[in-house]
Amino acid sequence: MARILVTGMSGAGKSTLLGELARRGHLTVDTDYDGWELPGAVWDEDRMSDLLQRHQDVVVSGTAENQGRFYDRLDHVVLLSAPVDVLITRVANRTTNPYGRSQEEQAEIRRYVREVEPLLRCGASVELDGRRPLAELADAVEALE
Repeated sequence: MARILVTGMSGAGKSTLLGELARRGHLTVDTDYDGWELPGAVWDEDRMSDLLQRHQDVVVSGTAENQGRFYDRLDHVVLLSAPVDVLITRVANRTTNPYGRSQEEQAEIRRYVREVEPLLRCGASVELDGRRPLAELADAVEALE
């Protein structure tokens, strides 16, 4: 494996994919949890720098305003994407994360798809369709060198 970031909109399947990669024995970090993200939707830069310096093989998942500052230390940036209606259905029905259940949060996701996802796409080295079967997605990430 390599140093890989899996990024994308809420509901794309980042955490699910990360869980499968962890189950397969890979070191993974979900930046939605454990204090990786600071107020203002930014990663703790010192902590992320330390992680990437210490580990040659790690899969990081998340989306943050300052993630581009780490692209030069990553081997791949994987954009996991899905149509906005799929994203909204997923966030409305998931039980692992409360974000996306309210109409306001769903409107925010729709806006992020229009405004933020194109920026993520420009920085991505690979784009994967989040509707693909989980095993296929995990296989595709594992195949990255």
